[in-house]
Amino acid sequence: MRTAPRRRTESRDHVTARGRQHGCAHVRARGVPGAPGPAPLIPPRSASPDRQPCMEPRQSWAALAAGGVAGVFVDLILFPLDTVKTRLQSPQGFRKAGGFRGIYAGVPSTAIGSFPNAAAFFITYENVKSVLPHGSSSYLSPVTHMVAASLGEVVACLIRVPSEVVKQRAQVSPSSSTLQILSQTLYHEGIQGLYRGYKSTVLREDLWSWKQGHVVDSWQSAVCGAFAGGFAAAVTTPLDVAKTRIMLAKAGSSNARGNVLAALGDIWRTQGLSGLFAGVVPRMAAISLGGFIFLGTYEKTRQLLL
Repeated sequence: MRTAPRRRTESRDHVTARGRQHGCAHVRARGVPGAPGPAPLIPPRSASPDRQPCMEPRQSWAALAAGGVAGVFVDLILFPLDTVKTRLQSPQGFRKAGGFRGIYAGVPSTAIGSFPNAAAFFITYENVKSVLPHGSSSYLSPVTHMVAASLGEVVACLIRVPSEVVKQRAQVSPSSSTLQILSQTLYHEGIQGLYRGYKSTVLREDLWSWKQGHVVDSWQSAVCGAFAGGFAAAVTTPLDVAKTRIMLAKAGSSNARGNVLAALGDIWRTQGLSGLFAGVVPRMAAISLGGFIFLGTYEKTRQLLL
């Protein structure tokens, strides 16, 4: 009597291991315990060719640490340029705002907020990018990067704006300490005073994207960041001036309402084009150098951690 050929089976452990190699996670569908052969697998979402693989926890932590470290480096190294820019944009003028005195006024606020601010941006950016469609088409990749960067800025500004408000007010009042500025803001304006200029800050933030078909080297990221950041800095300077005026405005004044268009109109009427582009040179220098340092440091730190 002929016997039926034995059917080859794979162990469940082997199937599970192989399933993990093809995606972030796998799901068993209607598997019967003890039944011969592997239970059917539902294809993971990341197996779709139009999506990037899901971000592993190790990659998320690497993005968090790398973004934070790069942010601290940039903000502390280029802080004097930022102080000069803020004082040029202040309504009382460069000299009355402090000139070149106390060039590191407000640096404690930056030192405290820099790491969580940069980390919040990059962790949001990387995770959003990992779940958005990312096909091989030439038009989809820039859109994915821009959407991820926009959401990253919205989240990061929740940390950045309070730090920026305290920093800028300290920069134009070098005789007052950062703690005094923070206390005065909370006493006179409450928590909403720390978020003065949130909308203008989000609008101001630089958005750029590039298409790269392979892993980006750190020096490539640095060069791209420097050129893109410098150009974007010049174009968005009017928004930056409006943001500065809103953050520095006295409570109850028209600019304190946070209306970006009204602030731009007021600057145009009183100072013209030169007022709208006040501080453009130190802003371009800071963001160009910042893009070079930030993205280069980010990529290199991330590579070392992975």
